[in-house]
Amino acid sequence: MSDSRLTGRHSDGDLEFNTSNNPSLGEVIRERQSRRQLLGGMVAVAGLFGLSACGGSDDDKPSAAVINAGQTGASTSGRVVTLNGSATQAKSLTWTQVAGPSVTLSDATSASPTFIAPSVAATTNLEFRLTAVDGQGRSVSQDTLVTISPAQLGFNAVAKNKNDIVTVPDGYSVSVLYRMGDPILSGVAAFANNGTDTNFAGRAGDHHDGMAFFGLAATGNTRDANSSTRGLLVMNHENITASYLHANGPTAGAARLEAEAIKEIEAHGVSVVEVTQSGGAWTYVQGGALNRRITPNTPMALSGPARGDAQLKTVYSTDGTGARGTINNCANGITAWGSYLTCEENWAGYFRRASGDNANRSAKSVVALNRYGLSQGAAGANNWATVTAANTADQWKFSKWNTTVDTTKAADGTGDYRNEANQYGWVVEIDPYDANSVPRKRTALGRMGHEGAWPAPFVAGRKPVFYMGDDSRGEYFYKFVSATLWSAADANATDRLAIGDKYLDNGTLYVARFDATGQGVWLPLVFGTGVLTAANATYAFANQADVLINTRLAADVLGATKMDRPEWAAVNPANGEVYLTLTNNNASNRPLTGTNAANPRHYNDPVGTTNNYGNPNGHIIRLRETGDTPEATSFQWDIYAFGAGADLDATNINISGLDATNDFSSPDGLWFSRSSNAGGLVNPLLWIQTDDGAYTDVTNCMMLAAMPGRVGDGGARTITNTGTGGATATQSTFVGKAPGMQLRRFLVGPKECEITGIDTTPDGRTLFVNIQHPGENGTASNITSNWPYSQSGTTAGRPRSATIVITKTDGGVIAL
Repeated sequence: MSDSRLTGRHSDGDLEFNTSNNPSLGEVIRERQSRRQLLGGMVAVAGLFGLSACGGSDDDKPSAAVINAGQTGASTSGRVVTLNGSATQAKSLTWTQVAGPSVTLSDATSASPTFIAPSVAATTNLEFRLTAVDGQGRSVSQDTLVTISPAQLGFNAVAKNKNDIVTVPDGYSVSVLYRMGDPILSGVAAFANNGTDTNFAGRAGDHHDGMAFFGLAATGNTRDANSSTRGLLVMNHENITASYLHANGPTAGAARLEAEAIKEIEAHGVSVVEVTQSGGAWTYVQGGALNRRITPNTPMALSGPARGDAQLKTVYSTDGTGARGTINNCANGITAWGSYLTCEENWAGYFRRASGDNANRSAKSVVALNRYGLSQGAAGANNWATVTAANTADQWKFSKWNTTVDTTKAADGTGDYRNEANQYGWVVEIDPYDANSVPRKRTALGRMGHEGAWPAPFVAGRKPVFYMGDDSRGEYFYKFVSATLWSAADANATDRLAIGDKYLDNGTLYVARFDATGQGVWLPLVFGTGVLTAANATYAFANQADVLINTRLAADVLGATKMDRPEWAAVNPANGEVYLTLTNNNASNRPLTGTNAANPRHYNDPVGTTNNYGNPNGHIIRLRETGDTPEATSFQWDIYAFGAGADLDATNINISGLDATNDFSSPDGLWFSRSSNAGGLVNPLLWIQTDDGAYTDVTNCMMLAAMPGRVGDGGARTITNTGTGGATATQSTFVGKAPGMQLRRFLVGPKECEITGIDTTPDGRTLFVNIQHPGENGTASNITSNWPYSQSGTTAGRPRSATIVITKTDGGVIAL
């Protein structure tokens, strides 16, 4: 008799008599539910076989969660992708990636997380799994697929316009971050912008130009190269708009007022300023521990082969090893070890040299001064040399701008500033992470009107290489090849300027010759080789220091190719090809018969009713190093794009077939997106900025984005040029494939500005751009632009150069 009968009731099987290990029906059901995965948007049901729960078994529990992982989807690299899942009766949700290139899911425990589509070279599937857990701990999962295609331009072109705002595509927003005069040091007052402000050594300078973002750790002041929410913006302040800087413009008179001159001097140079993102908005941090201004008065060291040369000796540095200040800083460069390279461009125009000075100099010295534009009788921009300082200890700040020989001083130049100009025209290395570091002028990279110094990708075991333009009409294109092989460990060094000593103080400087065959040669500027000797008839070179101090003369005698204002260069991070903007030229500098294959056009593009002969719209040339090796001594070249209005002659002027979505003039700034995000991988984005005078009767200056092809993707072309009086001449050249829709206008700036300076955060989701000298043709009594105030709809305030922040509304990578 069973004990169950003692109760007087039927047990209904509550007692267990089967002691085997076989599973129960409830366990079978639970096992089936936990393993079940339905694909392609099918709904996961709560039970099997349509059974309902009853009695005291597991079937008494509520139904399991019901989920839907969403339909399969598709996107392209760099765009924001949203997973659209849903669930009922779920206590928790979790998304995980189960296949494809790894991505970071935002809020992976929500029904609809997002991620940035990764960079891919071909169509690639990503698989994600949505798992729901109900209140009983039971789980159910479902997978979905997202197909990712290679990156493509993802915005509609901005129309040409002459508005007084920064115009960007739909789906993007603009904010103003850092304006001329903004205080960056603690205790400096807010900027009044009425011409009465002082202490520009503690404020943002004027004419924002080349710029780079250096990441900071979330706390403290240490480097984090991957940070996209906190960092240092380091930027050049090339020049000033004096008419707005003072209450009523510069005070007239034979001698400048000291206070006005100090303001103008300090408004030049470089800013280092901390910036942070919070809640999606970027701000700069006044009083940041690493904030500083580097001005024409900041002490510096001369470094490299020219250090200590007799031509660099002054009353300040009698041994030729020290310098004070940097000026007319235009473009820039960065290093793999985390330093910033600022480049001195049109520095020569600031110096005074009195009439009759030639008589007190050697013939060789006169040749060198004239070659750099320091002719006798030059007054010097801004006339700073005329200031008499109230405190004699400050007189050097003004006297150093007078290079005239003082015959009462030592003949070696140690008693005056006759050699001061030779201390300018260099690439200057700055450590942004050390506010107490002394910048170093790297003489191995040559002395010229340096536009910038752009590195080839750093590869372990290969020599670092930097490309440099000399921005004047008829000047040359250069590169520096370090003597030292790159060691990846040096990227993390904390003494960054010591690493600069290692790679930037020894190497070979080359200048480019572009041949009519579509090939080119890098000519080494090495003393004692070829014509670079003391026997040279044009200029008797004494040593390597002499070659570097007088780089332009050395390039002349080597037979380098004269170019149409070689400005910014950029190196494609994916394939190493080098792009160079040739901003423009005119007939007075290069006549109809002065073209060459690399600078092939001569035509008329009138501004209003005024003829404008030469190459007023400029072009972009590119080269591919032999063997795809930056250290190579030869290369292949072609012309990527010719600037032109869409309405100009398609056969001989608008050779690149530009239309209303992408026509441009006078390319200047040039930059490839960072390789740390989809914008700089596979087919990287090329950004083109303009500084124009030929097309400003139609539109304000602009910025375009492109996805260029490769050198050699076009072919040979012969064009017919025109000159005054109907004269014609033909010129053969090499033209790349027409860019078409792979080149698009992304931004148009406010009135009378130049677009210059660009970088992104490492994730590519924040774009920094500089707007330089808006309203530059106006005065304090006749303001011709109200930007940046006009960006927010007001018309009060003098115009100010400023840094803007551009973000995509959906948070994706800019331009994709």
